[in-house]
Amino acid sequence: MKTQKKELAVAALKAGTVIDHIPADVLFKVAQLLDVENSEMQLTIGNNLPSKSLGKKGIIKVADTTFPQSVLNRIALLAPEANVNIIENYEVIEKHRVELPDVLVDVVKCNNPKCISNNEPMSTRFIVVDRNPVTIRCSYCGHIRR
Repeated sequence: MKTQKKELAVAALKAGTVIDHIPADVLFKVAQLLDVENSEMQLTIGNNLPSKSLGKKGIIKVADTTFPQSVLNRIALLAPEANVNIIENYEVIEKHRVELPDVLVDVVKCNNPKCISNNEPMSTRFIVVDRNPVTIRCSYCGHIRR
């Protein structure tokens, strides 16, 4: 009888946040949304890891960091199936899925070049019209984005 050996593809985290089940093709966009490239914390990014549901997935681990829920929910725009795990003493103490908020502020740019948000120094603001597929509408000019 063969014994099947399993290894972690990414090292365990003592404390911090793990974002898992990110589609591989949007992993680096998610990292950019989290602004982790400017972080001084220990950061692990794994891409093209095997996933039963996605085929290939990405994972982001940030040591000694917890993100506000409003920041984590922005991920739902790119990776609606992503899971967030809060880790303490190598144990998952909290696990939940990201949720797309009703309003997105400063997350996406309006595609309408005539929109005031592209011509004045101001925040972008989109209303979520539909969650599946994700459809959003600019609060200023009404432009629809899918």
